[in-house]
This record gives sequence, structure tokens and C-alpha cells, in this order.
Amino acid sequence: MNSQSQGTGVAGLSYIHRVSPIHRLTGASKLLMVLLVSIAAMITFDTRFLLAIIVGSMGMFALARIGLRELKTIIWLIAVFMIMNNVFIFLFAPEEGVKIYNSRREIARLFGPYVLTREQLFYQFNVTIKYFSIMPLAFIFFITTEPSEFAASLYQIGVNYKVGYSVALALRYIPDVRRNFHEISQAQQARGIDMSRKAKLSARVKGATAILFPLIFSSLDKVESISNAMELRSFGKNKKRTWYRGRPFTHWDYLAVAISALMIAAAVLLNILNGGRFYNPFIG
Repeated sequence: MNSQSQGTGVAGLSYIHRVSPIHRLTGASKLLMVLLVSIAAMITFDTRFLLAIIVGSMGMFALARIGLRELKTIIWLIAVFMIMNNVFIFLFAPEEGVKIYNSRREIARLFGPYVLTREQLFYQFNVTIKYFSIMPLAFIFFITTEPSEFAASLYQIGVNYKVGYSVALALRYIPDVRRNFHEISQAQQARGIDMSRKAKLSARVKGATAILFPLIFSSLDKVESISNAMELRSFGKNKKRTWYRGRPFTHWDYLAVAISALMIAAAVLLNILNGGRFYNPFIG
């Protein structure tokens, strides 16, 4: 197996096979890391703590030998979402930062009742980095964990194996849907249906609709074949099952989970020291 991408997930968020320390961790330990660090990031708004998580996540990307270029599609989508999120926060709660930090340092008066303050900018900066402190670890989990191992990891932390298997099938099937869509699109274009950017929007929508029904029917055929195969193998008969891709924990897995658990303790401690969830640099 080479070191190139091998898609088993959504666009820009597929499993990528690499030989790295992160790939060698079990799926269960990586899933626990994501859950524990996400809880730690949600507990506090301490800027220093959230930035430390982001730096750690970037280090894990380097260890996993994953380049940000391989995630450019999903990064662009997140960037657009974050811009919209910040705009709406300012429009509907322009004084939230002032209330939280109990101070007011104006930067500029914009329009109507909207005044840009340092406190509001700092609050929205914290909201933004909170998202970026959680999402990279989730990306690392999906990129470095095969779907079968993902299902095994869910089972290891107590999730019913039927749910885990459904998730694994969904992750495996999404690339097939993308490939079928591309093949049907090419077949339609060969019949003279223009779906390029040169065509009018109405024509492109009509062409996409013509693709949709063949795609649905082909997907249903595959679903029926998979369900029949699973039924013939008596899937779901027993309450427990073993996993071919399941792996036991190593000392590195225990260390990764322990560090993640300590981060929750650090977040709670910071809340106590800060007198609340927010780190306030405007005191004094």
C-alpha cells in the first residue's frame, strides 16, 4: 500500500494512508482523544489554553504527515462558515464582549448602534479559536483512521456494534456515490446535456436533476445487495462481535488518552484561577 490518499470519506476528509506515529495509534484512543480534548475546549474560554490546543493539533498534523493542502476544500468551507458566524455574532450581539469582560475600549463607531470595541473583537477571536481548537483533532481522527477501525473503536468505547458498522458503511459508501455521480454526469454530457460553467444556471440545475434519479436508483440497488449479504451472514444475531481491524491498546495509546484527560483537569483549574470561563486581559 503506497503513501497516497485512499479515499473512504467525504470530500477533503478522506482516510489517507501514511506510516506515522498517529496512524499507529488505535482508533479507540484517537476517538477518546477527540472527545476528551473537545470537552476540555468547551469547558473554558481561556485564550492561552485554546491556542495551546491548536499548536498541539498542528504538531499532530506534522506527525501524521498530513499537509493542509490535502484539506483545502474543507478548510475553505470552514473559513466561509467562520466569517458568517462572526458577522452574525456582531450583528446580533455587538456588546457581548463588553458584558463578559466588564470593560469598554472603543476602536471605531461603525453605523447606527454598532460600535467596534476591543472586548468584542477579543470575544469573537476566542469563539473562532474555540472552533479551530476542536476541528483539527476531529480531522486527524477521520484522516488517520480506516472506516473498519473506526467502527471497532466505537464498539470499544461502548457503542452498539450495529451503529458502528452503519457508520463504517456510510464512510465507505460516500466515495462510491461521488464516483457514480461523476460517471452519470459524464454519460449525460455525452448525450448532449451541457453541465459546464458556460451553461445557464437553469440548464445546470435541470441537468443535475436528471442525474439525481439514476443515482438514487443505483444507490438503492447497492443498499439492497449489501443488506442481503449481511442478512445471509446472520448479521445482528449475536449481542457481541469481534473486529478484524480492532487493535489492543499500547502504552502510547494509554499515554495519549492520559494527556487528553489531564487537559480536562487543566481546563477546570484555569476556570478556577480565572474566576470563570473567560480569561480577561482587560483587568487593571
